[in-house]
Amino acid sequence: AGPARLVRCGQKDELYRAGLRSGAGTALRGLAGARPWLEWRREVELLSDVAYFVLTTLSGYQTLGEEYVNIIQVDPSKKKVPSFLRRALFISLHTVVPYCLEKALMHLEHELQVEAEESRAPENPPALGFPSRTFIRSWIRRQVGELTEQQKKTASQVVYVLKQSVPLLHRLHLAVFYIQGTFYHLSKRMAGISYLHFGGLQGEDQSIRSSYKFLGIISLFHLLLTIGVQMYSFKQKQRARQEWRLHRSLAHQKSTSKEAAAGRPSRCTLCLEERRHSTATPCGHLFCWECITAWCNTRAECPLCREKFRPQKLIYLRHYQM
Repeated sequence: AGPARLVRCGQKDELYRAGLRSGAGTALRGLAGARPWLEWRREVELLSDVAYFVLTTLSGYQTLGEEYVNIIQVDPSKKKVPSFLRRALFISLHTVVPYCLEKALMHLEHELQVEAEESRAPENPPALGFPSRTFIRSWIRRQVGELTEQQKKTASQVVYVLKQSVPLLHRLHLAVFYIQGTFYHLSKRMAGISYLHFGGLQGEDQSIRSSYKFLGIISLFHLLLTIGVQMYSFKQKQRARQEWRLHRSLAHQKSTSKEAAAGRPSRCTLCLEERRHSTATPCGHLFCWECITAWCNTRAECPLCREKFRPQKLIYLRHYQM
């Protein structure tokens, strides 16, 4: 089967799967309400996809997309249909594994952020938003709690790299598919499931295979360009962060020495530490720049007198020595 038929098959299957997911979500929203639907929407979509492939591929039948373009699944020998275990492996890699990976990365990132916020401000209550209702969530919380600070930083970097790498991996696989024209889905490549076309002429796919190869080369070049831009942007962010830390430490040392010489130390009422990069509100109160901007992200008012103001009205005081 050529790439054109595989693309049409995938698009047709995605259309029917989207309809099944929409119907299941509508039924759940009508029976249980909007809140349970929002809470369990991703799980309902997973069950819908699993049900679609269980009723078709796992049961030994063609999917609606495969029937639409007259193709049939075969194993690497291309002489017989895939075994039951191979089909089950494909369904797991195509539906369950991406869901588990997405959930695991999301919960791990959340727990690392909560641990970082608690270490910075231990007097604040833990952030809400992810109730502990699953075994995986509680297990991740226990494992994160046993990590050291350096290990938590390393884990945060690994999570960031994985979240950025998964879409790039899918784009790379799609470019390879355009060039080779064999496996449209990464799960089918891993399970070793390919397609054979039966009935009709095959000249149409052969005539446009060169066009797909050209598209694959362009996609591969665009992917390499995207990776280069992301790496350059990451290096620029790291350099800017290091320069900012150096500037902040030097400014803090300078302000500390001046305040010590003047004998009048000034403190920020938000962080209760010596004020850094003094910033004035329209009502005249002084805070650290980072403290007051973080405060304004949630409340557009002065922390002391509660006077309302827009964050654009903050005044950064340069060369302020009081």
